[in-house]
Amino acid sequence: MATVTAPAPRVTLPGVLKRPALRKLVLLALVAAILVPLANARWASGSWPAALTVDVSEPLTDASTWIIDNRDTHPVFLYFFGHISNAVVLSVRAVYLVLLAAGWAGVTAAASLIAWRVAGWRLAAGTGVAFLACGLLGMWIPTMQTLALMVVAVLASAVVGALLGLAAGLSDRMDKLLRPVLDTMQVLPAFAYLLPVVLVFGIGVPAAVLATVVYAAPPMARLTALGLRGADKEVLEAVESLGATGRQRLLTARIPLARAELLLGLNQTIMMALSMAVIASVIGAAGLGDRVYQALATVDVGAALAAGIPIVLLAVVLDRVTGAAGASLADEPHPNGRARWLYALIAAVAVAVAGRLAGRLDWPDAWTLNIAEPVNRAVDWMTAHLYSGVPVVGGTADWAAHFTTWVLNPLRDGLQWLPWWSVLLIVATLAWLIGTWRTALTAVLAMAAIGALGVWKPSLDTLSQVLAAVAVTLVLGFATGIAAARSDRVERLLRPVLDVFQTMPQFVYLIPVVALFGVGRAPAVAAAVVYALPAVVRITTQGLRQVDPAALESARSLGATPAQQLRQVQLPLARPALLLAVNQGVVLVLAVVIIGGLVGGGALGYDVVFGLAQGDLATGLVAGAAIVCLGLMLDRVTQPTERRAKKGA
Repeated sequence: MATVTAPAPRVTLPGVLKRPALRKLVLLALVAAILVPLANARWASGSWPAALTVDVSEPLTDASTWIIDNRDTHPVFLYFFGHISNAVVLSVRAVYLVLLAAGWAGVTAAASLIAWRVAGWRLAAGTGVAFLACGLLGMWIPTMQTLALMVVAVLASAVVGALLGLAAGLSDRMDKLLRPVLDTMQVLPAFAYLLPVVLVFGIGVPAAVLATVVYAAPPMARLTALGLRGADKEVLEAVESLGATGRQRLLTARIPLARAELLLGLNQTIMMALSMAVIASVIGAAGLGDRVYQALATVDVGAALAAGIPIVLLAVVLDRVTGAAGASLADEPHPNGRARWLYALIAAVAVAVAGRLAGRLDWPDAWTLNIAEPVNRAVDWMTAHLYSGVPVVGGTADWAAHFTTWVLNPLRDGLQWLPWWSVLLIVATLAWLIGTWRTALTAVLAMAAIGALGVWKPSLDTLSQVLAAVAVTLVLGFATGIAAARSDRVERLLRPVLDVFQTMPQFVYLIPVVALFGVGRAPAVAAAVVYALPAVVRITTQGLRQVDPAALESARSLGATPAQQLRQVQLPLARPALLLAVNQGVVLVLAVVIIGGLVGGGALGYDVVFGLAQGDLATGLVAGAAIVCLGLMLDRVTQPTERRAKKGA
């Protein structure tokens, strides 16, 4: 008689440990119980141990010295970088001379006719008014200088970005190799790579254009790769079945199908290039950016605003025109499209010739409007009446002092008081709870790299400012975005305000921020909030408005109040958009860390600015690399991985 063996008892986890998050916490606690005593015995607690730092200042200083000594004699500089520099100078000069030859009337007419041909008479009228406003503010020549610089920089950025995107879109290996490179190009502060660019090309237009290309090419590369990879597979298979070669498939199918992404990439490249106009002026680029930078040096808010408004107008016009061009791709081509372009070209040339014959190439001085004096009077009034002594609420100086005392100081002191291993443990815990072990490992390695570079304390100081700025930005951004999503009138009122905040150079609103809040870490946080807030508001509004109407209707039918609909339906369904808003808030706040260093923010921002001012490659690059590591770590601890996000959904 066969014996029946009882099945082996199954090992079951306690009920508490069935939750993935708790299992991760228990595992981390076990690892910490083993590693922390060993680390504490070997390197002690407190700040990052000196034994684990790597001195990179000597090799970077040697590299800087070698470049300076060989810049005028080495063949690489004479026959490679020298030719690039000459080509950039000649291109910018040629575009600038063409703009001057066309005169203010010709340039305005050409821009308006292009806008009319792309999007109709409304945008054409707005474009004409924008260019005329540049002249009325007395900024016509600086505007043409900036426009010439931006034309060359955008073309170079578009070509470089398209080539990189083409490689990433056609090859998985290149896509993996280029992704960290593009991430670094976007996150690394512009001030950090201005110094090596200046070392190679010297002060002037070539360095400004090439620094702009480094900053503005990644969006074009990413969107080009996205468009090529997202091409309709059925169309590609149909083209391939007709015997087309790889090159023919690319030219006749992939690129035409990716036209919308390519134009969006061009749009984003234009916006990012214009945002570099002021920063490029630091290394010798003339134009509007130089006027803003000079105004900052003399604390002249009116002059800064007079030069900043044309930058905003250029950004808005180019944004609308390229956006309209992208939207028109989906429409049927007009039967007389080429003829209409020809008529527009003839009209623009006729206006330019008429202006030249009439001797009206330069903007008349009598047609200028001086806004500097009234703006400065308004700023003086605000400083006198709002800075201090306001009854009950106190002045802006009091707000800044309280924010520094109650928020920034405790946050900074708390982070710097924590043992170095506890900071790594906290980062690992947060990253692993919302992601995978790879996410946690990346975040921990990023923080460890900061310690190894020898900038642990200033990085924690910067981290405290970033955390405070992101918290304020998210509170204001989510509240404003919810209001805009629930009211069309609020959204319409906010749109021009957000456009101005997003396109106005940081240097322009930095002056009134300093006038109202003084110098220190609080105004640096305020500048970061102003810069990051528009993106958070826009993304939040869009995410809430795109929630499935059927889900909202179902909630209403069940008697849910508007607050319940928001809390139980809209916010959960808009979770991906809200997470993207958090990500963009972190990235944009980090982008203003350098600007904060100019107004007393200190820490890494000051180190980057100091490195550029003193020609100290080691200080500037190390601080810039630490900012990149901070951005990488914050991205990992705030953004769930795809696998985790799907589980949460």
